[in-house]
Amino acid sequence: MRESLVATGIWLAAFASGAKPAAAQVPAAGAADMAGDWTVDLRPSLDDAAYSQPMSLAVSDDRTLSGEFYGSPILAGRAGTSQGRTCAAFRTEDGSGPYHHSACLVEGRLVGQSWGEGRGFVLAWTAERD
Repeated sequence: MRESLVATGIWLAAFASGAKPAAAQVPAAGAADMAGDWTVDLRPSLDDAAYSQPMSLAVSDDRTLSGEFYGSPILAGRAGTSQGRTCAAFRTEDGSGPYHHSACLVEGRLVGQSWGEGRGFVLAWTAERD
């Protein structure tokens, strides 16, 4: 218990000083696995008619994510690996406002969700590599 409290105190002191926690220091290698072209299945229900959009992702050495989704450039994004998962979060926008997206790489495909802030919806989606 004492060791846990000491570790927490050290982490909090580092965080307060502006240092990044160890989890944020994970190498970019796993994040690079998200790079490439994807077809995103945007059906609200798997019983609905097929509806997909292309997505292209690039991941730099510092885990900055760029590319395009749904015909909009990715304005801000990051990718990383922690707790055994490789995930990304990014933002796009259209005339209705910002869209916030996140996804994790699961068995070779992306499992994600999008929040259309201006349109007031959240949509779960999956993507297959092209």
